Amino acid sequence: MANIAVKALAAATMLAGVLSAGAASAADQLTLQLKWVTQGQFAGYYVAKDKGFYEAEGLDVTIKPGGPDIAPPQVIAGGGADVIIDWMPSALASREKGVPLVNIAQPFKKSGMMLTCRKETGITSPADFKGKTLGVWFFGNEYPFLSWMSQLGIPTSGGPDGVTVLKQGFNVDPLLQKQADCISTMTYNEYWQVIDAGIPAEDLVVFKYEDQGVATLEDGLYVLEDSLKDPAKVDKYVRFVRASMKGWAYAAENPDEAAEIVLENDASGAQTETHQKRMVGEIVKLVDGSDGKLDKAAYERTVKSLLSGGSDPVITKEPVGATTTVVTDKL
Repeated sequence: MANIAVKALAAATMLAGVLSAGAASAADQLTLQLKWVTQGQFAGYYVAKDKGFYEAEGLDVTIKPGGPDIAPPQVIAGGGADVIIDWMPSALASREKGVPLVNIAQPFKKSGMMLTCRKETGITSPADFKGKTLGVWFFGNEYPFLSWMSQLGIPTSGGPDGVTVLKQGFNVDPLLQKQADCISTMTYNEYWQVIDAGIPAEDLVVFKYEDQGVATLEDGLYVLEDSLKDPAKVDKYVRFVRASMKGWAYAAENPDEAAEIVLENDASGAQTETHQKRMVGEIVKLVDGSDGKLDKAAYERTVKSLLSGGSDPVITKEPVGATTTVVTDKL
């Protein structure tokens, strides 16, 4: 009898293993390419994976960190991702250049981009930028800045009536070392790096793109246009966005736990608990309870800003087919 029981148990265990393997293989694979390295900026996606929100939607999601040498539009164009996170200026510029990106959801409602200046430079308003050196990120992140300067009528070619553009690395060194009067910062990251480096807030002047009326949409979810012709892929995107927004809602309610989940996924070990908790707290202000649906007015403002670049606009014509509600309509 004991031998029969052992065999029965072994058979049951094997069957459970087969069923488990079948369930795992049944999950739809999806690869998400982040815009930057693993950090609180992407907390909602890591939370959705950690808490099983993707799994509950029948998805097996791989999250690929970005970095200074990784351009998400190039990754998806090369087949390295199903969905990418990108800023809309970069995505629309890429679309015009031949990479048919389409925005399927917009988790970030607000922009976190700023110019942060040393108060000692005497800069008190955008008019004071003339004759100054400003640090600017490139690799597609320069578009909002160039559009802003164009709207201000300030050339970016230097001289007393223009600004000298310093190609800024993804750090705050130019401000700390006084190589630039102002640098690009995000509300959730580099601004706090300046503070942590020993420059108090009272010695800084910040200009938020949101406050200047030139904010463009950041951190949207994009796919290749052809993939939207496949109902199975659209269904997969719907499940992905739904689970992702659930992740963002959870992060907003539990920011410290979300930061811990991010840290657990940081293979580089470069992030710190204090910085990540602060970052998640700032990031959820930008998500601001979003349901993932793209605000049409914010989209139109972004397009208008990018088109108004004078002789050097970010995009040269009104985009057609650059966004869709086919995914968010089904949430």
